[in-house]
Amino acid sequence: MSLTQPDEDLREREVVELDRGWSTVVWNDPVNLMSYVTHVFRSYFGYSKPEAERLMLQVHREGRATVASGPREEMERHTEAMHEFGLWATVEKQ
Repeated sequence: MSLTQPDEDLREREVVELDRGWSTVVWNDPVNLMSYVTHVFRSYFGYSKPEAERLMLQVHREGRATVASGPREEMERHTEAMHEFGLWATVEKQ
């Protein structure tokens, strides 16, 4: 075991922790029905009906909702999936 190993492990953990600070945000739009947005949140993310409805209402009332948080690549995949469902979504650094 070398004396540099702990520093390397620490740096690797810091990089992983830095990568977790991303979110997928869904934005309100004039096109999609609230029931459809709820359906997308339930079918794609696996949210319960109450949680999907809570997030949908947040989108509707506040104009946006954070629907997922985690590593950047994962949030980019979620954002792309929301686009495929016809929803407006972006990736944001937390």
